[in-house]
Amino acid sequence: MRKLIPQIIPMTVAAWTAFSGALWAQENPVVVELYTSQGCSSCPPADALLHELAGRDDVIPLALHVDYWDYIGWKDVFAQPKFTKRQRGYARAGGWRTIYTPQMVVNGAEDVVGSRPMKVTDLIRKHAKRAPRVDLDVTRKGGKLLIKATSLQTGEPCDIHIVRYEPLEKVKITRGENAGRSLAYSHIVKDWQKVARWDGQGTYEANLSLKGDEPVVVILQEPGHGDIVAAARLR
Repeated sequence: MRKLIPQIIPMTVAAWTAFSGALWAQENPVVVELYTSQGCSSCPPADALLHELAGRDDVIPLALHVDYWDYIGWKDVFAQPKFTKRQRGYARAGGWRTIYTPQMVVNGAEDVVGSRPMKVTDLIRKHAKRAPRVDLDVTRKGGKLLIKATSLQTGEPCDIHIVRYEPLEKVKITRGENAGRSLAYSHIVKDWQKVARWDGQGTYEANLSLKGDEPVVVILQEPGHGDIVAAARLR
């Protein structure tokens, strides 16, 4: 786990919020995955930063809680083994020597320590400038999720993922490195499913069953933990 200087974080987050504003277009949102754990003493500043990102329309923040710190005294109530597996998949695909918390992965392509706001901002800016590769339209109608994706460039295959998340929950932690703290967690991923593979040519359309009224995110990602090609969110 990464150790930080707590006194620096509030000022840094405030500075980041002040100038981040409306720098990027909302039609090409950037996906930011935070790999975090309630058992990690270095994670709360990154969790707070993700909460700041949640207020923006041009960023889709997602918190994936991992389970590999559960052994040190506190079992993360949001952790799922498949999120740890996804993080390890990124490490293999990117040739990263290790995984850690708090780690942010931006658009499936680059990683950064999640408690470093300026570096996170730089990566978001970089990826927001990329030319769109797919026009993605997502709507909810009754118990159905309607997806329409149209290739804007020479298409490559991509997997279609459906993500459900909880906007905000508070947890009182009684053991482990964060014992005695009550912490708020934002955009907590509760379910992540790969539902189809598209060849990336022409137009793809799907009409899927969708239970519940929780927010939903549709992500188009190159197979094998590659770049995220497009994403859309319904709150």
